[in-house]
This record gives sequence, C-alpha cells and structure tokens, in this order.
Amino acid sequence: MNKLSHTLRLLILTAFCHVVSAAAATVTVFAAASLTDSLKEIALGYEKQTGDKVVFNFGASSFLARQIEEGAPADIFFSADEARMDGLEKKGLIVKDTRKSRLSNSLVIVVASEKGAAIESPKDLATGKVKRLALAEPKTVPAGVYAKEYLQKQNLWTSVEAKVIPTENVRAALAAVEAGNADAGIVYKTDAAISKRIKVACEVPSKDSPAISYPMAAIKESRKLDAAKRFLMHLESDAAGRVFERFGFIVRK
Repeated sequence: MNKLSHTLRLLILTAFCHVVSAAAATVTVFAAASLTDSLKEIALGYEKQTGDKVVFNFGASSFLARQIEEGAPADIFFSADEARMDGLEKKGLIVKDTRKSRLSNSLVIVVASEKGAAIESPKDLATGKVKRLALAEPKTVPAGVYAKEYLQKQNLWTSVEAKVIPTENVRAALAAVEAGNADAGIVYKTDAAISKRIKVACEVPSKDSPAISYPMAAIKESRKLDAAKRFLMHLESDAAGRVFERFGFIVRK
C-alpha cells in the first residue's frame, strides 16, 4: 500500500468516527430504585452496541415523577407503578404512544440472615417478634404502597402500622434490615435476591399480592426523543427481557 492510499484510508476512517460520534446521543433515564442492577447491565450492552450513552437517575418513583413535573431533564421514565405514570400522562408530560407496561414483580418479607427475627408467617409481623418493620414510604413510594395494600388485605395493617419505619425507597428498606435497624421488611423479590445479608422469611403468593406493574415511557420534553425511543425499543427486546428475568422480574410479553 502506498503512502497516499494509507493516508486516504486514515482520513476516511477519521471522518467516519466523527460521523458516528456526532450521531451518538446521551439518554437520561429516571427509573425506580428496584430496577438499578438490571438496567445497568442492559445499558452496558446497549452502549457497546449503539454508541449511545445511557445515564440513570434511580430513586422512588414518586420522587422521580415529581422531579419530572418540575422540569428535570429526563428522556425516559420507568416507574414501579402505573399511578405515577398516570399522573404524568394526565399533565401531558409523556409521549403516550411510547407507554408500555413492561414488568411485574412480587413481594417478600425479609429478615437478617444472621440472628434475624423468627418469622414463619405474615401474622408474625403483628407479634412481639417484630418491633420495627421497614417499608418504603407507604403513603407515596410504590413498594410501600403495595406492601400496605397487602397488609390491609391480610387485616394486619392496624396491628403493624406503629412499627413501620418508612424509608425513601425499597433499597433503603432492604438496607435497614441488612443493618439491623429493622427486625423485618417487605421488599420486592428482585431486591431480596441481590442481598447476601438477608433471607426471605415469606413470599407473598400471587393471589394475595397487589397488581404490581412497571410502565415505561418517553418524556414529551425530551431533547433526545429519537434516542429515547431507540432505547425503549431495546428495553422491549427479548435480550433485555432475558436480563430482567434473570434478576427475578416477571416480563410482560
């Protein structure tokens, strides 16, 4: 290869790299705390595949929805319940035709792995075995709302309400049990699966569980709407579904 031909190839390659770089976008996703590990893994593969960058803001869905309402620069909202997404849709803040209910989950009662409370059934939460019960904030945070709904259905809420330690999100409720600051907690099955410091004392049967749903949608004011739609399409893919399933989520086809 002569020197001119080599130089020409380098120029073409450089120009191509600039085009790819210019086309790449950064997508900001506001997502429920319970999605942290699965979404990070999915995004890692997506970034390598597309060149786009995915940035996350994880937290309680109620808090994230309020941030979006106040104008925070989000491109996608991935909520742990339909109510928060409904609120944004009513205010005209999401692109309605991008909204999809992607996942479901289940609830579990957890205790510390070592010297944890001896819980054999949900009714034990109302006994002296449990003095402090960690829940995500039951008034606003989806995991806490679901937990309260379940406890009410089991006629246990009035007996345990005074024991509740409300936390900012489901991961914080898990951490409270891990640290020994609560005798028990109610969290998603997916969160319990990532911790070696807790054990599942009871699983909530599907017949007793609230309808847990994780919708996702693009934000109407997104400055990267096309890129947001591309990432949403990837989240709907079979490859992403397999990752969600591996982390314990129930994938809606």
